Amino acid sequence: MRKALTIAGSDSGGGAGIQADIKSMSANGVFAMSVITAVTAQNTTGVQGYVDIPLEYIEMQIDSIVTDLRPDALKTGMLSNPDTVALVAYKIAKYHLEKVVVDPVMVAKGGSPLLQQEAVNNMKNLLFPLADIITPNIPEAEYITGKKIVSGADMKDVCLELADYGVRSVLLKGGHLGGEEATDLFFDGTDFHTFTSKRIDTKNTHGTGCTMASAIAAGMAKGLSVYDSVDAAKKYIQKAIEGADALKIGSGHGPVDHFWMMR
Repeated sequence: MRKALTIAGSDSGGGAGIQADIKSMSANGVFAMSVITAVTAQNTTGVQGYVDIPLEYIEMQIDSIVTDLRPDALKTGMLSNPDTVALVAYKIAKYHLEKVVVDPVMVAKGGSPLLQQEAVNNMKNLLFPLADIITPNIPEAEYITGKKIVSGADMKDVCLELADYGVRSVLLKGGHLGGEEATDLFFDGTDFHTFTSKRIDTKNTHGTGCTMASAIAAGMAKGLSVYDSVDAAKKYIQKAIEGADALKIGSGHGPVDHFWMMR
């Protein structure tokens, strides 16, 4: 059994964060482990508040896992402050952890900020160079680079700029551009590839970013290439979104169906 680690915040509503990561990793056939960086009070209508876990306990969680349950891949999510970003980057480097997926979580589905502005520089300069792939959506990529994205050409330019921070590959998710199809752009460090899927008319997309990044980490943990992991994750999240409305959970942005294959 291959093992994947998620380092992220807890979503009390169960649709995103650590809870979504564990569901996604489990559904994609790996043993999921977690390091909790923050605890949110959250439901489908938004984030009511959160508190950061003290650094010493984040460090203790990482040490406990790596010294006994060394992960075959890992994914980072909500790292809300500069010190947490720096600590996680230090631990990844110290333990020579490989197959690293960085999901630069910045804003919750309801619009609540989940990353302090001053933490962005640490993410770009300390964490991105350790990543095999980063998975920003368009608003996150715009926030990181300061560039507006309104076209496919803009997506290519931003992917190249993000790669300059030392990350090996970039998956820029294009769902926010609108249209009948959603096209994600993957840059492997040399070439561009597109992943296009039919857009699903639903408001129940809470946790899609966490879920997809975790599915990519699961694929990499099982030995798939980064490209094949993205391809498999894209197909998985499409089915999860298609099944979301049937769950009928919450009054806001409901979660995707992580276990659609069991229905």
